[in-house]
Amino acid sequence: MIWFFLAVALLVIFGVYLSMTAGRLDRLHGRVDTAYASLDVQLVRRGSAALDAAGSGLLDPASTLVLGDAAIAARDSQLEPLRRTQLESDLTKAIMVTIGSKEDVEVLVEEPLGAEIVDAMSASFHRAALARRFYNDAVRACRAVRRQRIVRWFRLAGHTGWPQTVEMDDDIPPGFAGR
Repeated sequence: MIWFFLAVALLVIFGVYLSMTAGRLDRLHGRVDTAYASLDVQLVRRGSAALDAAGSGLLDPASTLVLGDAAIAARDSQLEPLRRTQLESDLTKAIMVTIGSKEDVEVLVEEPLGAEIVDAMSASFHRAALARRFYNDAVRACRAVRRQRIVRWFRLAGHTGWPQTVEMDDDIPPGFAGR
């Protein structure tokens, strides 16, 4: 009779452990979703700041066209998640080519509207880089738990997709680095 109670106690302890692990995994998936939503907002802000710079009239026509096209493509990439990282990287390259140097930024800052645009772009670059870092950290933590044998054996993740990191070029251009 004592063996029966011991076996039941062990099963209850094991069930509580599985429940706690499943709860932790659920919270990690929620953290991944929240971090991705934050990253999405920051990337949209970065694209909007680039679009504002392109439409400001402070850039030469070629720079306006290149920056505007890249910003619109990045904004529209929300509809195509698979291409989004490439289009966001292209936006970073377009910003570096058009207004990324220190000289270009200094010329923009001389105008009152240019100073606002530079401040908005600088803030958006920093926030997007931080949001991507937080998202990738959340994905790594979630993956670490999902790799555990017990999680795989008991299918504690259910049918939830494997979280993917976001790898893109979000280097801060030299002109915006010290702002």
